[in-house]
Amino acid sequence: MTNIRFDDETDNEGGRSEYAAARGAADYARRRRRKKQNQKRSIKKKYAAQLRQQKAVAAQKTAASQTKRLAVLRQKAKRSLILALAVLLLAGFCLNCVNGCTMLLQGGLSALGGSTYPSQDEDMLRAEAVYAESENALKNYLDNYERTHSYDEYHFMLDEIGHDPYVLVSLLTAYQGGGWQFAEVEELIEDLFDRQYLLVESVEMEIRTDAEGNNYPWYVCYVELHNRDLAQQTAILPKDRLELYALYMRTLGNRPDLFDRAEYPNASVIEPPLIYEIPPEALSDEVFAAMIAEAEKYLGYPYVWGGSNPNTSFDCSGFVCWVVNHTEGLANVGRTTANGLRSLTTAVSPDSAQPGDLVFFKDTYANAPQGASHVGIYVGNGMMIHCGSPISYADITDRYWQNHLLGFGRLSRN
Repeated sequence: MTNIRFDDETDNEGGRSEYAAARGAADYARRRRRKKQNQKRSIKKKYAAQLRQQKAVAAQKTAASQTKRLAVLRQKAKRSLILALAVLLLAGFCLNCVNGCTMLLQGGLSALGGSTYPSQDEDMLRAEAVYAESENALKNYLDNYERTHSYDEYHFMLDEIGHDPYVLVSLLTAYQGGGWQFAEVEELIEDLFDRQYLLVESVEMEIRTDAEGNNYPWYVCYVELHNRDLAQQTAILPKDRLELYALYMRTLGNRPDLFDRAEYPNASVIEPPLIYEIPPEALSDEVFAAMIAEAEKYLGYPYVWGGSNPNTSFDCSGFVCWVVNHTEGLANVGRTTANGLRSLTTAVSPDSAQPGDLVFFKDTYANAPQGASHVGIYVGNGMMIHCGSPISYADITDRYWQNHLLGFGRLSRN
């Protein structure tokens, strides 16, 4: 706003008029801004109240639906346990008929128990329902944003809302180090939700001019929602618990019936890895053959964000670093990211790529960093082995991979 000084009030009628106009515009802008702030506070209070109400309603609905589901789940779980025990007994009988059957059975039961969710179905289903209801409230808030706010212009940049219920339960169970009741993890659920979703709302005021030359304020609202993927929140786990999380994700807690895909479309399923037979001529390269021998040990292992060894399982860069560091003839690369691995290679063209080169991809997940966000080991003929979900072979000529392809890189050899 222009500052105007009045030395003689009697001779500055025009100055007073200009000052009054400027002051009036400023007062209008302040009143408008104060009104917007009050509206925003009111809306946030309503949103919080609505969220509490929706959670209460969801809890009632969940309790009713869970009563029906639990009977079915208990039956399924009982059948699954009986089947698993039968398989173990049969294996023990067949493999050790002399005197080792008892030890084998005990080991099998221990492994089965150690990889099974120890919490009650009621608590696990309630945890999932509460988390999903928070997501629904967030979605409803964003879907009705323009109706519940009164800015002049809106710009939205929103990631999708959703999570894998098995990731949620595995995180909660690994963090607790065993079984839990809902009341014990309620605060942790809220913390995980806040870690996964970052909502940024900002307002900028512009001064615009109408057809008659009058200035007026124009409020532009920017809304961003960043989904930082629940599977990326393994940072909450103590170091010794990441292995437990990986074990639960590898077996889905031995409860593939708990979150059926028909009802929970984002739920993980245990899928067999794609197997590919590498041509013998490619394996004549001893270094490449050693790479593949190491890599194929982990076919079927689950993707675990931050994982870097067989005990914790792997993420994409953790898997490649492990394979490279355990292959004689290749220089050690330490533990680095996909982009870090890219910086340690010499770029080669797609036509010049050879088995054993690394293949890099970009923008493979929300809020991915600049450069490479995913890496695999190229095995020739348009195929790679990589840590997807699970560790598997994949065809990089597929449209998805082609749309994200960044390039190839060659590692140094000793």
